[in-house]
Amino acid sequence: MPARPVRLTLGVITSFVLVAPLAQAAPGGPPEPPKQAEAIGFGGAVSSVDPYATQAGIEVLRRGGTATDAAVAVAAALGVTEPYSAGVGGGGFFVHYDAKTGAVETIDGRETAPAAARENMFVENGQPIPFDQAVTSGLGVGVPGTPMTWQAALDRWGTKDLAEVLRPAEQLARKGFVVDETFRQQTEENQERFSAFPATRDLFLPGGKLPEVGSVLRNPDLARTYRALATQGIRALYNGEIGADVVKAVNQPPVDPAANRQVRPGGMTADDLSDYRTNELAPTHVTYRGLDVYGMAPVSSGGTTVGEALKILERTDLAGADKTAYLHRFLESSKIGFADRNRWVGDPEFNDVPTDELLSEEFAASRACLISDDAVLQTPVAAGDPRYPQGCQARTSGGVEPYEGPNTTHLTVADAQGNVVAYTLTIEQTGGSGIVVPGRGFLL
Repeated sequence: MPARPVRLTLGVITSFVLVAPLAQAAPGGPPEPPKQAEAIGFGGAVSSVDPYATQAGIEVLRRGGTATDAAVAVAAALGVTEPYSAGVGGGGFFVHYDAKTGAVETIDGRETAPAAARENMFVENGQPIPFDQAVTSGLGVGVPGTPMTWQAALDRWGTKDLAEVLRPAEQLARKGFVVDETFRQQTEENQERFSAFPATRDLFLPGGKLPEVGSVLRNPDLARTYRALATQGIRALYNGEIGADVVKAVNQPPVDPAANRQVRPGGMTADDLSDYRTNELAPTHVTYRGLDVYGMAPVSSGGTTVGEALKILERTDLAGADKTAYLHRFLESSKIGFADRNRWVGDPEFNDVPTDELLSEEFAASRACLISDDAVLQTPVAAGDPRYPQGCQARTSGGVEPYEGPNTTHLTVADAQGNVVAYTLTIEQTGGSGIVVPGRGFLL
């Protein structure tokens, strides 16, 4: 996960106790930093990668909001301070736990391909378009799902309206936030392509230069976008002027002619926006050492990959394992889970995804035997076939190493009633398409 792991911010609404083990010095090395292993309190808690966003969620909880109300507020604030990983122009996966019923429900709010998309859309003259060019284009832009996810979640589990939960983020966008080193670094990594788009350059490269650490970055255009969503509802995007601006930016990418960069147009239409719908999915479910573990089902790979890795890990005896042995087994289990994810998980509307089989005990057993304490699986690990579990297979043949990059941010919220939201949101990769919608303040 990209974003800012060094400043993960946990806020608990009232006084709480942190129970943490003392730091242990590793032989021959410096002492490990103390870990805050447990937070105990009442009133609710918010965890996100950014203190501004965490505070936005705490404000909503203080006013009696549910975990869902606060989660939307946090997500909107991340669209201000974490704009390279989240925002109106992206999508995400929303998981909700109901404390009264014990039910876990999920919303698939990821972006969808425009109706004009074809399987050869990233091929020119028989050759694939270079990845960086495909991303930085209208072709690579999906129909945004984030605002509809917010509204769907609020309709289902919220007590506040969209206008109220957007207010902290609107104010934050208008007043600005203090630039930190991570934000500057991520801007620098995108500087060349950001410079090609005047709206992106004006927002994130003030005066044509990287923002200074400690300076304040304001986004009045995004504040106005949030105000429009607050007053007009999400129809402002899916049936209104914001949507019209999105379609124009996709089909006529606002690139500087002097940038000497080819930016291919996309084919998104107003109908694509008006036809967009979120999808409510049943979660994945596995048990792990007596615990129930729920996750996001495909199209997400989270539930199947984590679930499979846990089922593999469960087949090893951890009681006598030291830290090194535990981490080795954990990483090897995850490595195998990702190998199978890369082969089998996709959009169920277009692929036969063997979700149940990936999470089965039989498949876990056929994969766990690959792990040994005195060897490391070489990557890429070959995928197994969950439909026909076999004994241990060759460790290195047939594996595929896909492109992976930093591309998401995550937040978790609990309220006073014990309801919990886990929400992962993204604009697909750090910096998204590089295209800021002119006058709207968010990346596609």
